[in-house]
Amino acid sequence: MGALLVKRSGDFGVGVWRTAFLSNLISALIFQLLLPLGGTFHSDLLWQPALLGVLFLLGQLFNYLALQRGDVSVATPVLGVKIILVALFTTLLLTQGVPAKLWAAAALSSLAIALLHRNGGAQHHHVGSTILYAGLSGTVFALFDVLVQKWSPGWGAGRFLPVMFGFVAVFSVVLIPFFHAPLSAIPRAAWRWLLGGCVLIGFQSMVFVLTITKFRNATSTNVIYSSRGLWSVVGVWAVGHWFANREQHLGAGVLRWRLAGAVLMMAAIALVMLGH
Repeated sequence: MGALLVKRSGDFGVGVWRTAFLSNLISALIFQLLLPLGGTFHSDLLWQPALLGVLFLLGQLFNYLALQRGDVSVATPVLGVKIILVALFTTLLLTQGVPAKLWAAAALSSLAIALLHRNGGAQHHHVGSTILYAGLSGTVFALFDVLVQKWSPGWGAGRFLPVMFGFVAVFSVVLIPFFHAPLSAIPRAAWRWLLGGCVLIGFQSMVFVLTITKFRNATSTNVIYSSRGLWSVVGVWAVGHWFANREQHLGAGVLRWRLAGAVLMMAAIALVMLGH
């Protein structure tokens, strides 16, 4: 729903950089709701949430460059490889290993994302640079997730996460030079779509990162979270017309690929849930 709302606001010419800037500010405010969870503030370790703030912004930057440079149907499957990279970084940077079933689930999820975003053989543009930027984005976000799992326990969710996203908001000033017009120039009709989408995206970000912090299993969290690809397809087909989205008119061949992707996605989630 958040993606549909933000995409609708884009029809008014808001642009990805102004959207990213506002989304980060709103997300930072939403993350402050976690303060009552408590924890310990470490002034000598502020570099940890600060570094993660930089990684988040870099991942976001590469993601938008991939989407601006090329097609969503190329960028999104490449971004899906993040799930496998999370499993790899978990093995390299943390003391815990990744069970074979989670490796299998990560691979299934990545393949499912590729199938969910097939577009019926349409021609693509700037494939090489799209793959490069999307790959960099997936790598940076995978590292971000694993380091959240590694560093957040020493602080507690109620301290680490609000501070971390506070840094994201501060660092987001680097996006301002990319604006094609000031925030005051955003059309009034766009604001309800834009703010609604940013609020929903902020809450889903908070829930996702909080889940990693609480359960300390970035791989499982990413596999289950990747089901958003399935829900986005369902949302487009079911209510996309409410948001002036035209993707529900794609052909039967695309639907078959996406149904296959949905089956793989459910299989991946079933693997994660086995034994829990």
